Amino acid sequence: MGILSAMNKSVGGLAAQAFALENISGNIANTQTTGYKRTDTSFQDLVPNGGGRVSIQPAGNVTATSRATNTVQGAIEASQSETSMAIKGDGYFVIRQKAGEVDGRPIFTEQNIYTRRGDFEIDKDGYLVNGAGYYLTGLPIDQATGNPSGDATEMIQITNDALNAEATQEIEYRLNLPSSPLTANAVQDPDTEGSELWTPTDPDTSSISAANSSDFLNESISGGAVTAYDANGTPVGVQFRWAKVEVPADAEAGVTDSWQLFYLSNSKATGDEPMWTNAGERYDFNAGGRVVSPTTTQLSIPDMTINGVDLGDIRLDHGSNGLTQYDDQNGVTSVTRLTQDGVPPGDFVDLAITDGGRVVASYSNGRTIEVYQIPLVSFNGDSSLRRLDGGAFAQTKESGAPVAGASGSIVGSSLEASNVDLGEEFTKLIVTQQAFSANSRAITTANDMLTEVLNIVR
Repeated sequence: MGILSAMNKSVGGLAAQAFALENISGNIANTQTTGYKRTDTSFQDLVPNGGGRVSIQPAGNVTATSRATNTVQGAIEASQSETSMAIKGDGYFVIRQKAGEVDGRPIFTEQNIYTRRGDFEIDKDGYLVNGAGYYLTGLPIDQATGNPSGDATEMIQITNDALNAEATQEIEYRLNLPSSPLTANAVQDPDTEGSELWTPTDPDTSSISAANSSDFLNESISGGAVTAYDANGTPVGVQFRWAKVEVPADAEAGVTDSWQLFYLSNSKATGDEPMWTNAGERYDFNAGGRVVSPTTTQLSIPDMTINGVDLGDIRLDHGSNGLTQYDDQNGVTSVTRLTQDGVPPGDFVDLAITDGGRVVASYSNGRTIEVYQIPLVSFNGDSSLRRLDGGAFAQTKESGAPVAGASGSIVGSSLEASNVDLGEEFTKLIVTQQAFSANSRAITTANDMLTEVLNIVR
């Protein structure tokens, strides 16, 4: 009986080593599989329970089981795809499978499954699908707050819809005005006192007519230009011009210089029609080149209309220290910032995943919109997840339910490589081969002994 039991145990050993070989072979085959988690083999003995004394208890049989390595991080490698991503640390992407199509549109299963394979690309319908055919879910971003709206994931789909135009509401304008502007008059007559000043012929300085525009241009300097947009995305060129004037009698004490700001409101005006419009504020400076008035850094230009395009009320922001009057030998304005917040309509260009897991859509007008947050989930029993094809996992009773807010982080434009160590697998392969051979030798020995027993009766 002992010889037969030994033979049976060796047969069990052969089966266990063959099972280990199967896992090793699968690991070696998947060394280049994105996000693959190797399967190790655990051996355990099966102790016979025959009662009796411990001293005569024989060695048990052996069985082999798989041991998951879901918590073992694979190397993170850079990817040229902006929609690829890797998980650094703990966590899984929430994905779903495509169930079919209805009227040419894909439909998806309701059951969430999980993966660490992050080689996602946009398909023809605008969904993010990885190389194994699983579709990514995410949390939509509330554009008003910039935060995810709710905690229920939905299929991430990017449309090719154009981005609406945004009307200009604010112009950020920062510059230095020269203490002695080199106007055309000042250049022609530099020795005449006050040749750099604007001397309006009309007491009403709220606008400059086309008839007086030539004199105005000779007595002022350019302040730069910026393109603004109305609600329909119509581009409008906003040209500014600065004119230095005599300090009026009602100026505060300490004011040494005064300026007026104008913008070109109607480039096609003729005769007495207004061509340049006063921005509405007089700028007073002290001897140190600092603004005395207005005291606020944000001014309002009411009902700004340029060449018939109504931009509405425009906020002019000079910043806390963005408007000065220091000496400049060139005699021209030195514009350090002239931007506005409006945009024309934009077409969808591409998609990217940021570090942190934000899905960002880029448009041809230069705008970028965060449209989804990619959540990560974790499991208390990672090793008990059930494996599916393509590096996916399904929850089980032993794994527990998914827990939102995994401690890991998403790395954009990257991929997690297989966690298989080829050298380690080849070492295990040699050990497995030798163990298999040893079990074969034990069977041969048991067979020889059984043959000797059978020969006793001859």
